[in-house]
Amino acid sequence: MNDPHDPRQNHLLAALPADEYARLLPDLEGVPMPLGHVLYEPGVPMRHVYFPTTSIVSLLYVMEDGASAEIAVVGNEGIVGVSLFMGGESTTSRAVVQSDGYAYRLKAQVLKNEFFRGGPMQRLLLRYTQALLTQMAQTAVCNRHHTLDQQFCRWLLLSLDRLSSNELVMTQELIANMLGVRREGVTEAAGNVQRAGLISYNRGRITVLDRPGLEARACECYAVVKKEFDRLLPYVIDR
Repeated sequence: MNDPHDPRQNHLLAALPADEYARLLPDLEGVPMPLGHVLYEPGVPMRHVYFPTTSIVSLLYVMEDGASAEIAVVGNEGIVGVSLFMGGESTTSRAVVQSDGYAYRLKAQVLKNEFFRGGPMQRLLLRYTQALLTQMAQTAVCNRHHTLDQQFCRWLLLSLDRLSSNELVMTQELIANMLGVRREGVTEAAGNVQRAGLISYNRGRITVLDRPGLEARACECYAVVKKEFDRLLPYVIDR
């Protein structure tokens, strides 16, 4: 049976020139990404980087008491493991699969060799990292200054941008961990958005019914992040 997956479903890999992509292809390993699977823990050396294709990975900051909050999401637009080529061998955050699917992973040394070769891969990864830093900064501002309803809408829109459908499967507990709030807060926020006719939410399955309405209800943080990705990686986002 032919493999239905293709590394070029990841937009960074798809944006590489043909010769660069061909050089990486033998080292790209397809891996399933089950919901809740942890890719990295804080302080643990990284052995691989991941290029999601149909999955979404959440980057979480975990406190000493076990509480957590999401600082960024990564899907088919990017790479999980930027600390590796930015000079570190580990990260202070946890990377966990928030929407199951598929990804391609690359051994750490292969990625570092490719990065320090210079050229298109290095430029892509540096631009992506700048866009990711914008998402992290905007998430911190959003969590401090905007309502939970607005944060929920921002999080939902960012997740949907990284999927090929308008549906997301996610438990209340996982959403609460992402947003750093109690489950009751997620129940209230999701209920408010559903009563507004923007989503359908049933047993962990969220279906967007009114995308423009959802964008109007979200704070400006979503638009800021999207605009920066479009500015830095237009040839990636437009694919």
